[in-house]
Amino acid sequence: MAADPHRCTCFIIPSKMLRKLAEQTADPALRHQLLDQCELSAHLRGQRSVAPIMQALVATTGEKRRTVYDAQHKSALPGKLVRGEDSQPSADQAVNQAYDGAGITYDFYHDVLQRNSVDGKGLRLDSTVHYQNKFNNAFWNGQQMVYGDGDGKLFLGFTGAIDVIAHELTHGVTQYAVPGGLVYQDQSGALNESISDVFGSVVKQWHLKQSVEQADWLVGAGIMAPTVGKALRSMADPGNTELTWSGDDQPKTMAGYVENGDVHTNSGIPNHAFYAAAIALKGNSWDKAGPIWYKALSLLTPNASFADMAKATSQAAALLYGADSAEQHAVQAAWKVVGVT
Repeated sequence: MAADPHRCTCFIIPSKMLRKLAEQTADPALRHQLLDQCELSAHLRGQRSVAPIMQALVATTGEKRRTVYDAQHKSALPGKLVRGEDSQPSADQAVNQAYDGAGITYDFYHDVLQRNSVDGKGLRLDSTVHYQNKFNNAFWNGQQMVYGDGDGKLFLGFTGAIDVIAHELTHGVTQYAVPGGLVYQDQSGALNESISDVFGSVVKQWHLKQSVEQADWLVGAGIMAPTVGKALRSMADPGNTELTWSGDDQPKTMAGYVENGDVHTNSGIPNHAFYAAAIALKGNSWDKAGPIWYKALSLLTPNASFADMAKATSQAAALLYGADSAEQHAVQAAWKVVGVT
């Protein structure tokens, strides 16, 4: 079955990162494992998501409903049901973290943006933990969350980072909120990744009650061993390897745009535009900047470019705060900072 670029499997760890780490390690077994996971990621990404088929089969409750499954280190999804909504906490930390992270993300979208789950209609939030053996990734497959445990050497697990959970669930939001979804390649694909980074960071800030000045603006802090790095990406300073990891190749502005580049690379540009807008708007990122970016989603088309996102966020700011408002000017200035306009 042909791949559907609108509804893909989206991973928090790019395949290029796994390949680079494989090149750097002196451990043959670890190198083989990383390369195998690259191939598996490519295979999963190439499969057409069954979300459109499954959508009618999944209960939409109109309220928060979470289920967590245990893959028991196998590949079959969803696995064994181990926790449902309002059930007692598990003895398994990963189960509880996946449950709690899904709840925090649901609450953010519900309470701040008045969105009922990822589809806006109360879609049940399903998560599977302990996927495969020492799997170095977490992903949204078009209908549910899936978490590996990490190998314990390079990656330390993925359920403990709320921004990783919110990032991946936001792929689901984008899937439904953008009419037709965003094609997962070129600039629209980089926007897809950036939108997930944006709301992953905003959810983390909201949960920690941090202002834009207090936030670290890092994505994936804590999921890697210190020997690998501190975080996957920095929205404040994309490409700063002192803040992230040695292979961080994200450009900060269009001057560094990589033609035919990886979607996780070029996403640094719209990421930094959001950061610039949030800093200019001050206070909390979820007060104005977040709602503007969220409002912009419905104004995009599947092949949206960075320039289209700049236009959509400017329009969204005008709709929310008025044409020629300080908020609209802050958004327009942010896109100039990164060289998109």
